[in-house]
Amino acid sequence: MKKGQICEGVVERVDFPARGIVSVDGERVVVKNALPGQKIRLCVSKVRKGKAEGRLLEVLEKSPLETGVTCSHFGVCGGCTYLSLSYEEELRVKEEQMKRLLDSVLDRQPCGWIWEGIKGSPVAYGYRNKMEFTFGDAYKDGPLALGMHKRGSFYDIVTVDDCRIVDEDYRRILRTVRDYFAECGIRHFHRMSHEGYLRHLLVRKASKTGDILVALVTTTQSPVAEGNSCSPEELIEGFKEKLLDLERSGELAGRFQGILHILNDSLADVVQSDETRVLYGEETFRERLLDLDFRISTFSFFQTNSHSAEVLYETVREYVGTSPDVKTVFDLYSGTGTITQLVASAAEKVIGVEIVEEAVAAARICAAENGLDNCTFIAGDVLKVLDDLQEKPDLIILDPPRDGVHPKALPKILDYGVERIVYISCKPTSLVRDLEVFEERGYRVKRAVAVDQFPWTSGVEVVALLAKEG
Repeated sequence: MKKGQICEGVVERVDFPARGIVSVDGERVVVKNALPGQKIRLCVSKVRKGKAEGRLLEVLEKSPLETGVTCSHFGVCGGCTYLSLSYEEELRVKEEQMKRLLDSVLDRQPCGWIWEGIKGSPVAYGYRNKMEFTFGDAYKDGPLALGMHKRGSFYDIVTVDDCRIVDEDYRRILRTVRDYFAECGIRHFHRMSHEGYLRHLLVRKASKTGDILVALVTTTQSPVAEGNSCSPEELIEGFKEKLLDLERSGELAGRFQGILHILNDSLADVVQSDETRVLYGEETFRERLLDLDFRISTFSFFQTNSHSAEVLYETVREYVGTSPDVKTVFDLYSGTGTITQLVASAAEKVIGVEIVEEAVAAARICAAENGLDNCTFIAGDVLKVLDDLQEKPDLIILDPPRDGVHPKALPKILDYGVERIVYISCKPTSLVRDLEVFEERGYRVKRAVAVDQFPWTSGVEVVALLAKEG
C-alpha cells in the first residue's frame, strides 16, 4: 500500500475516537469519521511501520445501520459523528469501543473485573448546556457565518442553525446574532491577517433552570464598517437589545441571566478574556443537579449535558460508597466542585483541588449556599498542591482533563497508598495509559462503566473503580 493510493472498502468497525477500520487487500487502513458498515472510497494519506491511515473521499454506500434522523449540516459540520445511527446503535458502538479499549490493558490482570456496559443519556437531542460558536465565512470572502468549523477545515464556518444537539433557544440566538451583525456589515476576525472584529459567541443555558448566559467575544479593533455610521457603543447596545427582544416577545423558552461583551486580542484561536463587560444581568447563572445548586460563569468547567451528568455523578457516588473507614476524600481536578459536593455526605471531609482560580471561587460559594461545611477547595496545580497538603486521604477521586493525570503527579497520588481510587475519564485512551502505571503499583480495576455524556459525537466518559491489592 502506497501513500496517495485510492482504495475502496467496507468499514468493519469503528475504534475510539471515530477511527474506522477498513480492510483493503488484506491490509488495515484507519479512516476517520466513517461509520460501521459503510462502503467508502479513501485516499491513503500515511503509511508508517506497516500501519496505514486514509482520508475519507466519498461514501459509496450507506451503512444498513444508518436509520437515524440527521440535521441539514450532518457530514459538513464537524460536531456530530453518529447522528445518522439510531441512539440504540450508537450506544452499542460506543460500548464495544470502550470494552475493546479496556480489554487491551485489563486482560492481563491476574483477577477478573466487572464491565458494567454503557449508560445512555436520558435526553439524546437538545441536551447541550454550552456552545462556543465561531464567526467566519462559509467560503473565502463569503457572507458572514456563525457556527461550527466545517469538518477538516481550520477556516470555513458552517452556520449551524439546524443543530439537533442544542434546543431551539440556541438556534434562535444564533440566527438573531448572525443576522444582526451581517446587516450591520461587521467583519469577522481573520486568523491569518489578524484583522476584524467578531470572534466568538458563547451561549450557556441551564437545562434544569432555563437560565441563559450569552457572551459576545470580539477584538478591540474598530467594528465600524463602510456604510454603517453607528459607533462601537451603539453596535454593542444593538446586539444586547436584539437578544432582549427575543425574551420580551416570548420567543425563548428560557430567560437571560446575563449578556456579556468579552474583549480578546489574542492571536491564537482561543476563547479567553482580556476584559469582560456586563451588558445585562450578571456574570453567572444557576444549574441544579441531584438536589444541589451550582453557580456557573462563562469559563467555568461544567458537564455539557446536565441530564447525563446526573447519571455520571450518581455512578460516582455509588463507586465511592459509604464506609466508616473513609474520613477524608481528595477530589483532584475538581473543577467547580460538583463531585466534591455530591460526595460530601460520604466522608467527614472532602478536599477539592483545581488549578482554575475562578472555578475554585465558584465552588466555595456553591458549597456555602448548599449548606456544606465539610468541603474545602484549594486553588493550584495538583502536581504542586500535593507537596503541601498535610491531610492524608482515605479515598481519592480523579477527574483529570482530557490528557489524563500529569505523569509527575501520578507517583505522588500513588504514594498515598489509599485502598480505593475512583477515576472519571473524558478521554478513555488517557485512562488506559494511566492504568498501566496503576497496575505497576498494585492497583486493579474492580468495576468500570461507560456513560454517554455526548450523544451523536465520538466522545464518551468512563468511570473506573480501582482497589489496591497486596
